[in-house]
Order: sequence, then structure tokens, then C-alpha cells
Amino acid sequence: MTHRINLGEFDADVTMKDIKNVHLSVMPPSGHVRISAPHRMSLDTIRVYAISKIGWIKDQQRKLRAQDRETSREYLEAESHYVWGKRRQLSILETDAPPHIELTHKAIQLHVRPGTDEAKRHAILEAWYRDQVREAATPLIAKWEPIIGATVNDLFIRRMKTKWGSCNHTARTIRLNTDLAKKPAECLEYLVVHEMIHIIEPTHNARFRTLMDLHLSNWEHLRQQLNELPVRHETWEY
Repeated sequence: MTHRINLGEFDADVTMKDIKNVHLSVMPPSGHVRISAPHRMSLDTIRVYAISKIGWIKDQQRKLRAQDRETSREYLEAESHYVWGKRRQLSILETDAPPHIELTHKAIQLHVRPGTDEAKRHAILEAWYRDQVREAATPLIAKWEPIIGATVNDLFIRRMKTKWGSCNHTARTIRLNTDLAKKPAECLEYLVVHEMIHIIEPTHNARFRTLMDLHLSNWEHLRQQLNELPVRHETWEY
């Protein structure tokens, strides 16, 4: 069940779930506030909790509204796209053969059948980006498993709206955002290490930060770099 509560200057959507703790999120791109709370908790208690977080909420909203966004893409000839942090032009090559992508020094060559529309071109490129993340992340996981002392049982690559990555520490699985293939490669390694350490320490507490400092001393710089890069152009539903 979903409710809406007023926090003074703005409203928040509250969803009651079978969970133990309250989870408060500030959602891109506009800074909409969303709260997940246990069924047993009253709306008044949730409101008091949210109001106590107003300073943090406003800070997150300012960051989201200031973040650069990619221009919308139409998947046309000579359009700019990014691969591992470098800009390349899209080259559309129509051939009577199965679609595929070839990466050159300056271009992403998208081979498609004649008449392929924008939606299909988008889907082909999105699948290619997903494969790029998987191919790059798999050896990184193998590299870091003996160093961190955490085993990853499975890796999932998804188009994620609000996160660069996530971890299920119980199942020992991690999820990475498809768009990481557009960002510098060192940002992907930071995310892999970040999520693998969550297998050992699920929260962002002092122990987590100590482990990050131990294994990736420049992680805070990489996190800032990633969060300051332009994000996907789209309006997200809540």
C-alpha cells in the first residue's frame, strides 16, 4: 500500500512493505522522495523520521538537480556515444546480415539490416554495452576475490535507474549498471570492489570504509568522479 505524506516544502511517497527498517531514497532526476517502511510503523512515526532527515534530503536534491545529463539519443549517423569514457561517433552500416557492432579508434560501427528503426538500433547498442560490462567485470571479480576474501556466486548486468551497482550479500551476488560501459574503466573497478566488500560488510559503516581504504585507497576520488559524470537522459517513473 502506498501513501503520500507532506514534509513541509515537498511530499514523499511511502510504501508499506514486509521489511524491518525504514529506507529513504531521493530519486533522480528531480529529487522526488520515496520511503519504504515496515507495515507496523505508523505514518506519523514515518513523517517524524523523514523530517529528521530533511537536511540530508535537500543536499541530495541539490546534487541531483545540478548533475549534468546526456542529451537524448536518436541512434543516427555521426551521433556521439561514449565507450569507457571516450567519445565516439556512431556509424550506421546497413547490410543484409545479422546485426553486430565493431569498435574502432574513433567510431562505433553499428551493422544493421536495411530499414532498422531507432528502437531496434537502441536495443542492439544497449545489449552491446551490457556485454561490455560483463566482459570487463568478470576478470575484475576474479582478480579481487582472493584479495578481498569474498566469493561472488553470480553477476547480473542490468539497466538500473537509481544505482550504479548493488549487492545481495546473503546470496553473494552483485548487480552492475549497463551504463558503466560508458564511463572510465577505473570507475567500473571501483564499483566491483565496492559491491564485493558489501558481501563482507553490508552497510556503509566504519568497517566498510576501512576495507575500502585498505583495498582501493583512491576509492573516494573514483566515487566522486563517477557521480559527477553525465547520467542518462530520461525521465524516470517512481
